[in-house]
Amino acid sequence: MERWTRFVLRRRWWVLAASLVVFAVGAYAASQLSDLLTNRFTLPGTDTQRAETILEDHFGQRSAGSFSLVVRTDGDAESLVPAVAAAAARAAAQLPTGRVASVQPVSDTVVVAQIVSDLDPADAKTRTGEMRAAIGTVDGAETFLTGQAATEHDLDPVFDEDLRKGELMIAVPVALILLVWTFGTLAFLLPFAFAIVTIPTTLGIVWVFANEMELTTYITNLVSLIGLGIAIDYSLLMVYRFREELRSGSARDDAIVTTMQTAGRAVVFSGTAVAIGLALLLFMPLPFMRGFGVGGLLIPTVSVVAALTFLPALLSLTGRSLDRVRLLPKTFLGRRADHERGFWASLAGGIMAYPKTFAIGASALLIAMALPVFALDVGPGSNYGLPEELESVQGREILTQAVGAGATAPTAIVIDTGRPDGATDPGVEAALARLEDGLGRDEQVARVDFDPESPQHVDATGRYLNVQVVGAEDYGTPASLEFVDRLRGEIVPAAAFPAGVAVYAGGGPPGGSDFLDLTYGWFPWLVLAVLAASYVLLVRAFRSLLLPLKAIVLNLLAIGAAYGLTVVVFKWGAGEPFGLLAYDQVEGWIPVMVFAMLFGLSMDYEVFLVSRMREAWDEGHTNEEAVVLGLTKTGRLVTSAGLIMFAAFMGLVAGSILGLQQFGFALAAAILIDVTIVRALLVPSAMTLFGRWNWWLPESVARVIRVAPSPLDARAAPRETGR
Repeated sequence: MERWTRFVLRRRWWVLAASLVVFAVGAYAASQLSDLLTNRFTLPGTDTQRAETILEDHFGQRSAGSFSLVVRTDGDAESLVPAVAAAAARAAAQLPTGRVASVQPVSDTVVVAQIVSDLDPADAKTRTGEMRAAIGTVDGAETFLTGQAATEHDLDPVFDEDLRKGELMIAVPVALILLVWTFGTLAFLLPFAFAIVTIPTTLGIVWVFANEMELTTYITNLVSLIGLGIAIDYSLLMVYRFREELRSGSARDDAIVTTMQTAGRAVVFSGTAVAIGLALLLFMPLPFMRGFGVGGLLIPTVSVVAALTFLPALLSLTGRSLDRVRLLPKTFLGRRADHERGFWASLAGGIMAYPKTFAIGASALLIAMALPVFALDVGPGSNYGLPEELESVQGREILTQAVGAGATAPTAIVIDTGRPDGATDPGVEAALARLEDGLGRDEQVARVDFDPESPQHVDATGRYLNVQVVGAEDYGTPASLEFVDRLRGEIVPAAAFPAGVAVYAGGGPPGGSDFLDLTYGWFPWLVLAVLAASYVLLVRAFRSLLLPLKAIVLNLLAIGAAYGLTVVVFKWGAGEPFGLLAYDQVEGWIPVMVFAMLFGLSMDYEVFLVSRMREAWDEGHTNEEAVVLGLTKTGRLVTSAGLIMFAAFMGLVAGSILGLQQFGFALAAAILIDVTIVRALLVPSAMTLFGRWNWWLPESVARVIRVAPSPLDARAAPRETGR
């Protein structure tokens, strides 16, 4: 690390210039990102995907790239059909590969025209404005263009506004206050400079991936807010240590070298731990999840690279001068700098005196918060809670009232008869009649659409059939998912299609069911792989067999507590008085993402704290002295870093989208739990009880992982206490 740091310092101007060029290119690419993003789920290897492929190849449509023109009148809907058909044709002309599939009244006052295309939603949504302009007006009626692509188009500015609100009203002001409190000088600007460089750079790299793979609309919020927290965390740790070294009398470059050998090393291990947690998502069999993994993996990667290059160069040029300009009174700064007195020293003394009490009490509190997790109910997502002022949401609501809540995401039953003109086979026709009869008797079916004369329902070759089923409830509800089980397990088998005929259930509810099955079929195995990889990494970082195991157990407890609190706030409605949306389900991607993010981020604070304790132990201090020194010297730092991250996640909660509220709350709750109950209480109390076993790494294991051994030193025998 010393050779690398001195290499960077010798070329500091080149490093800064290169960083600024990368920042400029990344910022430009990031400005082009939103048009490439989508909320479409692709489900490889499932019935849903097979049905989607047939619909695209043989019916020229993608459900996610299609639109519904909803027209409402106070008069006779039937009389509006010609005018609606003309308006739909004008709109379809603005959509490449677009065509009007059907125009029909669905109630006495509502006419719906289906406009289909074979475009991806990311491409289709960009045509929404032109289509609405082309629709114009229909005399005596209101028009609404809706569907997934239109909804994504309408939500893009909502996401942008939520992001600005989260950053400018919560994350940035809180970070500013905490950094000023932590540093007390203009040195607080350095973490902000670091974040300003890393976030656009990360988004620019995301733009490269977005041109080649499916990435979710949420990714900009993820990178911007979480990237802000991680960038400030890492730079905060390093700038703080740099100031310590300067104030101990080190020359500027020597102070930077020592900072990189200690705090820089901790940042590398911390970033790797975060990356391992997020690498879990790259192995999920869902492009949607892998897209999250790409964004999440890039955040710590870019931050670590910048911490090894841009930050030391910046410190060498501005660190000392900025630290000379005080923003807080000198007496206040002096009191805070005294690590032998004050809050953290008092807390450490209390924990040393009563380690069992603190350990048992904190563990019991975490377990109590985690217990509601047994009521956790995951779903594939929902249209619930979308801003009602959006045209697409208004159109969906009108369609829901006229037809059924599942109208905007119907089930598509695609039948492959196996040969041209198979649709006219008597056996197929009889089975199709039985299928329609079975669907009509199911309480969750609001409407069945199939016209053997329509190219929307029978392809040009006569081989493929497309039966559309509108559900009585929204596609993600438990009742809709139960309908999928009945459809695949009872209704389709009871129809008794002839041998050689394949029936695939896709579309809304089946897609949601397949999404959950794919996600949670892989998730437990990938969790085990992440736990194993994290253990090996932390054994190298801490040179200990016990501390990594302790870190993993405590992280799992903190994540369980976050899941439990999410149930309380959203499913049980405790968050409603604070403006949060209450809903029975947590979106299925959230527990996976929360685990991946939190497992890595929690390791941040573990590495920051325990690395300082390890440093004290290696200097010859006893176990209790090492624990006290680590806590008193990093307590405020870890708490400030955690509160900054907490503020970043609360920026997501402040938005208007249910999924982001749930995601942000779970992350914010877990970080707050982590930097208070876990790092401030459980870690030091457990390490006090473990005594010298904290630092044991046998020579045989050390040789395998290529680090120095750490023998079982007798200098600090475990302290006997009954409390």
